[in-house]
Amino acid sequence: MATANRHLSDSAKGRSPKAKISKENLRQALVLFTYLKPYRGMFIGGLIFIALSAFTTALFPFFLGKMIDAASPGASMPGMGAASKINFGLKNIHWSLNTTLLLIFCQLTVQTIFSFMRVYMLTAAGERSLADMRKDVYSKLLTMPMSYFSEKRVGELSNRISSDLSQISDAISFTLAEFLRGIFTLIIGLCFIFWISAKLALVMLAVVPIIAVLAVVFGMRIRKMARRAQDQLADSGTIVQETFHGISIVKAFTSEFHEIGRYVKSIRSVVVTAISNARYRGAFIAFMIFSVFGTIAFVMWFGAGMIKSGELTMGSLTMFVIFSMFVGGTFAGFADMFSQLQKTLGATQSVREILRGNGEPVDLKEIVVEPQYILKGNVRFDHVAFSYPGRKDVPVLKDLTLSASNGEQIAIVGPSGAGKSTIAALLLHFYEPDSGTLFFDERPAAAFPLSQLRRQMAFVPQDVMLFGGSIKENIAYGKPSATDDEIIAAAKSANAHVFVQNFPENYETIVGERGMKLSGGQRQRIAIARAILKDPAILILDEATSSLDSESEQLVQEALDNLMKGRTSFVIAHRLSTIRNADKIVLIDKCIVTESGTHTELMAHNGLYRKLNEMQFEFGVVTQSPAVDEVEE
Repeated sequence: MATANRHLSDSAKGRSPKAKISKENLRQALVLFTYLKPYRGMFIGGLIFIALSAFTTALFPFFLGKMIDAASPGASMPGMGAASKINFGLKNIHWSLNTTLLLIFCQLTVQTIFSFMRVYMLTAAGERSLADMRKDVYSKLLTMPMSYFSEKRVGELSNRISSDLSQISDAISFTLAEFLRGIFTLIIGLCFIFWISAKLALVMLAVVPIIAVLAVVFGMRIRKMARRAQDQLADSGTIVQETFHGISIVKAFTSEFHEIGRYVKSIRSVVVTAISNARYRGAFIAFMIFSVFGTIAFVMWFGAGMIKSGELTMGSLTMFVIFSMFVGGTFAGFADMFSQLQKTLGATQSVREILRGNGEPVDLKEIVVEPQYILKGNVRFDHVAFSYPGRKDVPVLKDLTLSASNGEQIAIVGPSGAGKSTIAALLLHFYEPDSGTLFFDERPAAAFPLSQLRRQMAFVPQDVMLFGGSIKENIAYGKPSATDDEIIAAAKSANAHVFVQNFPENYETIVGERGMKLSGGQRQRIAIARAILKDPAILILDEATSSLDSESEQLVQEALDNLMKGRTSFVIAHRLSTIRNADKIVLIDKCIVTESGTHTELMAHNGLYRKLNEMQFEFGVVTQSPAVDEVEE
């Protein structure tokens, strides 16, 4: 449970959870490297340039040592004649100061080119493979069933596409590169220090690993405390967010003092953790300064004795010290790379979980309805029973039988939680019935490809969702290939053309996030225009006028009447006065159909429908009635 909570916390804060480094996790991570296949030439080239870059970097201390030898009188090492043959004569090579400086600049030039190429080629391969991975993950998420989205947070799914995939990309283009570069540097550095002096190398290696291990332990502790401080700071940020979102409640309940107390308590814990972390960081820095400089001093002292005895030159000692720093720095860097590898494995687990998920069989291309799947508009629910996947013990519909003929308007009413919205979800095939069958034109729904079926339906919800683009783009969402004339004709039918023309930018007007720049009535009419342009055989309407003013309601109702002409329509009604002219009114209560007929027929019986009508009329309801309001199911 604690692991799950920590995973959720990491996801919510935009961090990839860490995973244990195991054979199975590494195998899963390597599967994602298949995305590098199309770019393997560039990737392999990057790896080659990593090795070349590490080697040319290692030449710098060598040339620097030779420069010091060139400036030191009598730098040749006695007794090195035989050794020079074994070591290819490198130890006895002497260049002038000018030659050595020229060689250093040549080495730096070549190293610069190699470094540029390794960064460029690995980044190019990583970013291109990441783009392919993002596309596949996003496409897979779009195919997931509604039950999947009901169990996941939007922020968590966004994090999978952004943070997790970026973590994987960083691992390919940066962490892997640094790891391999570190390995090459370590090998080359160790070879050089043993080549310079095996005796001095053994002295150095007796000290450096101890310092490196202690540095890793200290570093892990510091990172853990820093992470705790970040979590506590995020918690204090959450308090601020909640307070400002609910500022009217805070003021109404005079809870300013209480909220300040909550915030102060939160930030005090941040201060305590930060100060404690500072102690560790201070001790770590002091320890590293003492250890690093102490080790250098000890190596220099030992090396100076070797210089006196003629076993080493000043330049060779300089080379040795610099190579030792390379080796020590590489050891210390592996700890951070290990942490990054754990994060990458955690990210790959999340991404692989999505890619292996069971999505819906939808077409990921523009849908053209094939002749054999064209709907006339006849719908029939035959003894359908349903419970939501996360609440199988709570039945929503029991033995529902309901039919609609082509062009009929079917109104669905009932008390809160009766299952009205569930009927809409089943029509759109968001969920499968637990038992019973849904028929379209007397053919089972399963006989139709899912995309072909949904392409011939349109849904106009009460809470309209517009995308952040232009009015034209939002209307064209119903038919992406629509011409300007078709878009304008749809807007006119939806009573939207007049108000759109009043905007300076007309159909290019940006609606803002979720359509916030438009009024409720304007958003509804854009949604209706979108549905008209789609030209569906079956319409599903959630009461679109319940929260509008009288003028907007009249315009929207006219637009809805235009939309429903000649189409099979299912209207989920909250305000009963709007569905009196429906061809059939179906009342759902206690998960079953309890009443069915026209308004006149149902009013003639002393049933629940008549009671709900009388209740709304008696209280003069002008907004949606709590008695028939639909709970989110």
